[in-house]
Amino acid sequence: MSSGFRVGVFVDAENVRYNGGYQMRYDILRRFAARNGGVLQRLNTYMAFDAERAREDPEYKKKAQAYQQMVRDFGWKITAKTVRRYTDENGNITTKANADLDMAVDAMLQAGRLDQVLLVTGDGDFLQVVEALQNAGCRVELIGFKNVSRLLQQRVDAYYSGFLIPDLLPISYEPRNDWGKPGSCVRGVCTKWFPDKGYGFLRFMNQISSNLWITDPREPDSPYISVFCHANEVADEVTEDQLMNRETILEFYVNESEQKDNGLVANNVRLAFSVNR
Repeated sequence: MSSGFRVGVFVDAENVRYNGGYQMRYDILRRFAARNGGVLQRLNTYMAFDAERAREDPEYKKKAQAYQQMVRDFGWKITAKTVRRYTDENGNITTKANADLDMAVDAMLQAGRLDQVLLVTGDGDFLQVVEALQNAGCRVELIGFKNVSRLLQQRVDAYYSGFLIPDLLPISYEPRNDWGKPGSCVRGVCTKWFPDKGYGFLRFMNQISSNLWITDPREPDSPYISVFCHANEVADEVTEDQLMNRETILEFYVNESEQKDNGLVANNVRLAFSVNR
């Protein structure tokens, strides 16, 4: 794409929140969306707001409004969907604040002024929206966390796991984490594993870049880094099958290698997310 192409971002905030993306950083998401030099034409997020709870719980109201203001400060337009309560025949109460229709309609209406659309959701209900956007000439990318529709991943032009994007999802127990630096905690995948030798190699995205398609860390323009990993550093809960599955997201610390100049080794490797769990 030429520089200056127009980008629209549409975030299904409730889907993200309930599927592993709680505390997703909207400032980092904005940087990711503009990584190829695009103009951020639309930044839309669709959030739930419980008006009834807000009337009864001032603290909830205060926190919700403060969070929404923070997101607005990053340049996002918020569409707040009111939570509705439903009572079944047994007296059980369920809540719902479905923004799918609003998000789909907005994406379709705004597509005529966009060259690229980034959807942040895992909901398979957006399959037809993806196809319609592509037929309108838009490139469609997808970010998801857990429970991402397989068909949705296959239909978009590019899919990225939100777990792997640097700093998009904070490391809760490392508030001052400097992603990718020696001593930091990162998330990545296993690219090679040799069970008979007891070691392998992990890979993580070191920076948000326009070259995410260069997945070979040996290439000079690749934003990915390869890390040596010994089996002794892998938690017992991580099976060999999971290690050899690229959909398994690993969380680990990176440190400088004592054996290789400028090399990195992985320590305390554990599961962040596995499709098999």
